[in-house]
Amino acid sequence: MELLRLAVFGAGAALVLGTCYSALSTFVVPRAVQSVLNRVVFRLLRHAFEIPLKFLRGFERRDALMAYYAPVGLMLLLPSWYVLVALGYTGMYWALGAGSWMLDFRLSGSSLLTLGFASSEAFPVNLLMFSEATLGLILVALLISYLPTMYAAFARREQAVNLLEVRAGDPPSAIEMLLRYNRIHGLERLNEYWVFWEDWFADVEQTHTVLPALVFFRSVRGRSSWVTAAGTVLDAAALTLAALDVPPTASAQLCIRAGFIAFRRISDYFAVDYPLDPHYPQDPISVTRAEFEAALDRLAAGGVPLKPDRDQAWLSYAGWRVNYDVVLLALCSLTMAPPAPWSSDRAPRTVLSPLIGWKKK
Repeated sequence: MELLRLAVFGAGAALVLGTCYSALSTFVVPRAVQSVLNRVVFRLLRHAFEIPLKFLRGFERRDALMAYYAPVGLMLLLPSWYVLVALGYTGMYWALGAGSWMLDFRLSGSSLLTLGFASSEAFPVNLLMFSEATLGLILVALLISYLPTMYAAFARREQAVNLLEVRAGDPPSAIEMLLRYNRIHGLERLNEYWVFWEDWFADVEQTHTVLPALVFFRSVRGRSSWVTAAGTVLDAAALTLAALDVPPTASAQLCIRAGFIAFRRISDYFAVDYPLDPHYPQDPISVTRAEFEAALDRLAAGGVPLKPDRDQAWLSYAGWRVNYDVVLLALCSLTMAPPAPWSSDRAPRTVLSPLIGWKKK
């Protein structure tokens, strides 16, 4: 019996420590740390959301429902931690002989929620009660301090997404963006924009790996998405380097590199498979040669200067696109991004396992 009590105490302590690790990984550690508990909560919730999604017709209705997915997931983290902490301390109270399982659970709930309606005369049990009450207050404080940080990062992200609509249309299009720049600003002004988006990608990489719930926060307008906006900028930079008859600049190349690095590191958190060192044509891309030719025809009709060798332009564009093609489409699927050309319009359907990750359907 003593061995059983010792084993139960150890299991309870391990459950509490594991829950604390999940909370620290989510709120405190300033780097991307995967938490199995967080993954399970968000993916089980995603499966629950997909049930009513099957009966909703039209993207607007589906988007309106999915707008609640990330906030509900965040709110579920705290009760999930509380339940696990309560169960862990219940086991430890029982191992110390505080009473029956039911009385121990009552004692644990009273201590965790600082209600104080249950108590004990045993000193070791009192120490555990104090530690559990302290832990409960810490978890609430961490969640409260976490939300302003998350919404500040969300606001920074969405400001750039909203500004892109002025330059690239709604839904955003890399072709429309280049046409507008050529007509209004002049293509030389693109260099400033690549620098701006290089900084944006660096910020998104940091915030969306440290605060992964941000990935699922939808834009203020239902037809906007941070994923499709980023894909538009990357395609515009790739088209500029590959097909436009303008002097090549390092800023466009750095913007693309910052973009696909950010996409890959965010994808790593969600266990997305992608080629580590892709090369075209060994690794195909989702954009076809016919689509590329049609894009060049539109650009030429709009007065954009193009390079004469379209074969080389296609190889150059595909060589840039292959670096972010798979992860772009995967994140479009993962976030249920709204329709946009050359990104979510060809994203595969996915299956989300609570423990495994993202898989093509």
